[in-house]
Parts: sequence; C-alpha cells; structure tokens
Amino acid sequence: MTQTATLHYLFDPLCGWCYGASAIIGTLAKHPAVDLRPHATGLFAGSGARPMKSFATQAWANDQRIAALTGRRFSKAYRRDVLGADDASLDSTVATFAVTAVADTAPDRVIEALSAIQTARYVDGKDVTSAAVVASLLEDLGLVDASARILSPDAALADQLRDRTKKARNLMETYNMQGVPSLIAEVDGTSRGLDASTLYSGPDTVIAALGLA
Repeated sequence: MTQTATLHYLFDPLCGWCYGASAIIGTLAKHPAVDLRPHATGLFAGSGARPMKSFATQAWANDQRIAALTGRRFSKAYRRDVLGADDASLDSTVATFAVTAVADTAPDRVIEALSAIQTARYVDGKDVTSAAVVASLLEDLGLVDASARILSPDAALADQLRDRTKKARNLMETYNMQGVPSLIAEVDGTSRGLDASTLYSGPDTVIAALGLA
C-alpha cells in the first residue's frame, strides 16, 4: 500500500510569507500521496485588520526579503496601488470569506482560488479587500456559486467561516504554531508541526520530512 500523509496548511490570504510559499503549496496540493487541507486562520480578518499606511514601508522591506528567499514577485503596481493607497487596509475579511465559500462549493479548488487572490494583490496590484474585486476573480475561475456568495454573504457562510477559523486557531494552539504559514503533518497515526524552514526549502524537502520520498 502506498503511504499517504495529511498535511494541514494554516494561512491567511493577505500574508506575504504565505504568498511566498504559494508555489510550494501548489505543488504539494497536487502530490498524489498528500491530502492537503487548507485552513484560513483569520489572522488579518475582522478585529485583526489594520490600516496599511502605518506600516507600508516596513511591509515593502519585508516583502523584499520574501522575494529574495522564494523568488515570488512583488510588483510596482502592488507597491503603488496596494501599499501606497491612502485608504488601504490589511484586511483579509473578504478574501477569507472567499476561500470559505470555495471550500463549501468546490473544495478541491481552494488552493487555486487562494493563488488567484494572492496574484491579484501582489502582482496585479488589485484591491482584494473589495468584495466586487474578489467576486470577479472567482467568476473568472468559473467559481460562480462562490462568487455570488461573496457579493451577498449569508448566515450559513458566516457560520462556516467562524467554525473554520476556530478550527484553524485550535490547530495552531494545539501544535504551538506561532504564525502563518504553518504546516501540521499526520502520518501513520501520528501528527506533528513542521517548521517554516522545511516549507521554504521546497516541496521535495517537505515530502522527505513526511517520509514519502
């Protein structure tokens, strides 16, 4: 029997380090021996949101570190239109609703939707705190049901977001994970957290750490 592993991925859609890991996560999501389960933590949603203007310079410096480590692109459009907008905020509420809606309507496409949101923000310089912008992204992917729910969130979606966020935060607490992105592996009935250096070393390193190489 081929060995398999469950890999819980804790993230926030507007986390720059999560965007830095996006290509690696995308590869892991397609690995036949890995059951990747994404969990949005709500780190920058709701009360976790903050005005961008107060730390835009610091954010850009941090983004350059991420780019150097991972090769991910942070564009001039992002710096100008996202970090530099007078009314910009670091608020992942809409994006977290989006990945929740996709998880409910097309669960095998959550990572694809997340990647589209990240690219729209960091490469295209789009405002993914806007429900209209994010709904359009989902519609372009053919995720019509999820798109409609972003424009008119219902009580059921709000309940799912709350439950999923609670589960994600419980996982973080249980495994003493201090931030995102984080990975928690379940292999052969045992579970453990993987440190960030394992993730950023690439998919092959993660696969080896799971004992699947």
